[in-house]
Amino acid sequence: MDTENELPSALSGIRVLDLSTVVMGPYAAQILGDLGADVIKVEAPSGDVSRSSFPQLHPGMSALALHVNRNKRSLGLNLKMPEGREAFLKLVETADVVVTNMRPGALQRLRLEHPVLAERNPRLVYCHAQGFRSDSRFADRAAYDEVVQAASGMVYLMQRLTGTPYYVPTILADKLCALTIVYSVLAALAHRLRTGEGQHVEVPMTDTLLTFNLLEHLVGNTFLPAAGPMGYSRTITPMHRASATSDGWACIMPYTPKNIRDFFHAAGRPELAEDERFASTRSLAQHAAELYELIEELAGEKTTAEWEQLCVEYSIPFAPVLTAAEVTQDPYITEGGPLTVEEHPTEGPHRVIQPPVRFSASPSRVRRHCPTIGQHTTEVLTELGYSEDEIARLIAEGAAGGSAQAASP
Repeated sequence: MDTENELPSALSGIRVLDLSTVVMGPYAAQILGDLGADVIKVEAPSGDVSRSSFPQLHPGMSALALHVNRNKRSLGLNLKMPEGREAFLKLVETADVVVTNMRPGALQRLRLEHPVLAERNPRLVYCHAQGFRSDSRFADRAAYDEVVQAASGMVYLMQRLTGTPYYVPTILADKLCALTIVYSVLAALAHRLRTGEGQHVEVPMTDTLLTFNLLEHLVGNTFLPAAGPMGYSRTITPMHRASATSDGWACIMPYTPKNIRDFFHAAGRPELAEDERFASTRSLAQHAAELYELIEELAGEKTTAEWEQLCVEYSIPFAPVLTAAEVTQDPYITEGGPLTVEEHPTEGPHRVIQPPVRFSASPSRVRRHCPTIGQHTTEVLTELGYSEDEIARLIAEGAAGGSAQAASP
């Protein structure tokens, strides 16, 4: 991609080593890359496990991999081999940040814990994300998104809402923790800018999702003694859902007492506009389910387009319920929005999810497509001072490489 004559991004000049797999760490590292960092994805010569998911047009280039590995270079290293590990340590000496989600036991076996890397580079920001706190009895337990949802109370909230302990239908813990990794790394870099010190940053997934859930759901248990039960009533009533219009579905969400008065006037039910149940924030909190029932009852009297016109007129929060396919075709998305079509060198035309944040002076941008496995192995090792013969030997011995090298003549 041509980036000449463009303003530098916020993290230009920062090098990040992405020593992580699946979604959480790679997504966080990708965001840092979107912000301008030189991100080097350090993966086994066989590739990160996410590369094997489906669908995919070519081996190692799954749809998921395309969405979490742009703005990166791929370095294939076998960290279990001394030569591969030493190459990584040389790379650490040039880095500002390492992001990893390896379990503590794996890091110990590879001798890649924070003290080891800090000895080679004291200014390093070492961010380690894992399922549970390192000082807890669960420190080395395996933890995927569903495990974290269960351990953090998210599945219980779904059970309160639906009667069934569903998982949230998105990898919420992974993506939320990725965002937490990003702001934590940025804070550590700001600390280093002031003091010159690197540090170890730990992001426990369960703690992150737990604090996220408790923000509104701790409610009455915030006080001692408790002033009420846990659970934010407005969001865990079964009536908290989209409503059926006469020709589809819509989110019609009058939120404030004024919104509610305007909604009932617009719906032709002025007598409800002065209903004491919805007249104040306090009374509304006690009668939210009844309000949602009335909205659902009235929604079927008009089309989605008619409700949209009324809600826009009265400044009542509204959105039609779009299917996944409709979202990708919606004008808001396609007319300068976050979904664009780009040409990948090996995968051809594909949809790219653009960075959502806009900076006036240091824009984030997609500079590199998702690399093939080990695509930049030779390039990065050359930057570290390895000769052509040394690189060839590392690849021949299996200490470095990847599909890019394997496919080369």
